[in-house]
Amino acid sequence: MSKELEAFLEYISVTKALSPKSVEAYKSDLTSIETKLEKPLIKLDSKSLLNSLSSYSNKRTLNRKLSSVNAFFNFCYKQQFNHEQTKLKLSKIPKLLPKFLSFDEIQNSLKLIDRTSWIGKRDYALILFLYATGTRISECLELGREDIDEEWLHVRHAKGEKERIVPIARVAIKAIDEYLNDFKYEKDFIWANYKGDKLSRISAYKITQKYLGVSPHVLRHSYATSLISGGADLRVVQELLGHSSLLTTQIYTHIQKQDLKETVEVCHPMRTYH
Repeated sequence: MSKELEAFLEYISVTKALSPKSVEAYKSDLTSIETKLEKPLIKLDSKSLLNSLSSYSNKRTLNRKLSSVNAFFNFCYKQQFNHEQTKLKLSKIPKLLPKFLSFDEIQNSLKLIDRTSWIGKRDYALILFLYATGTRISECLELGREDIDEEWLHVRHAKGEKERIVPIARVAIKAIDEYLNDFKYEKDFIWANYKGDKLSRISAYKITQKYLGVSPHVLRHSYATSLISGGADLRVVQELLGHSSLLTTQIYTHIQKQDLKETVEVCHPMRTYH
């Protein structure tokens, strides 16, 4: 390992106080390049680096390594180990549209649930709740009975410790009430397993997989998609989902574009013109 690389790893570990896992990731990315090319990283030009990294077909893996290289060279430039700053361009990754289910697909799956037992009523209520509120599964599983007040949900255990208030549909509240009326354990939390203990993420995943064939997070996407399709403002959806940045919420704008395209194809007089 070159002395410059050792200095960089010490800097991110001590001065930047990155986690041991992050430091190890940088070390792995950068030492592998030095080992492969048998040359100190600081003496490699952009062409050599790109040729070395071109073997990575996975663009996300490639970008992670490019980011590591850029961080190293930025450090070297600031420490005046290098007089010119090297910055490699990251590879463009096509945006993946979020997977979602339609309201009809969710309704049809809910009809398959046997609600004669409290477990069945719980599964039914959980799926309805996730679709009705768009909560993250981590937020959902931490909810207490006091967090639902009439037709409002108080999300206290939100990502980034940001609490928010979300309206909840009456049909979801009714389903939760029916489940809890049959739930014989005295607990403060809402979602429980068959033993009466708090439901785990794995168990919640198995429930949505069993009836819908998707993860709980897809119901969050489905919630957002339904709102956007219904004409909701993007900033309102941002607030409801608890996104800190509007950029995160903008992944759903593809729905608006598709709706606009379909409207033009159906309504514009040139639709039949050839």
